[in-house]
Amino acid sequence: MATPHVLLVEDSCVDRLVASRLLKSFNIRVTAVEGPMEALTFLDMEHDVQLILTDYCMPDMTGYDLLVEVQKSPKLNHLPVVITCTEDIPERIKMCLDGGAKDYIIKPIKVVDVPRLLSYI
Repeated sequence: MATPHVLLVEDSCVDRLVASRLLKSFNIRVTAVEGPMEALTFLDMEHDVQLILTDYCMPDMTGYDLLVEVQKSPKLNHLPVVITCTEDIPERIKMCLDGGAKDYIIKPIKVVDVPRLLSYI
């Protein structure tokens, strides 16, 4: 199997660094961006992303908003999206999963979460 490519969307530089290092330790190629608009711009140019891992709480656009944009796009709607958040809010989790997210993981991302993420690729 080729090296998986994950697009990490995270506004916190610390969380972005921690998640990137963890994923890279599993030989996963990571492209990290600070927000949903940057992610959509990158996705418009890049065609080998296999999973979007996005924070929920970000300024301007939430991870759910990004999920909706990905789902609406015929070019992108095949991509699995996993939402991460520090908050365990059942209504939010249900909304994200009902909206098409493959999973909702409570941050921080842990070693035990990585095989689960890879299963969506």
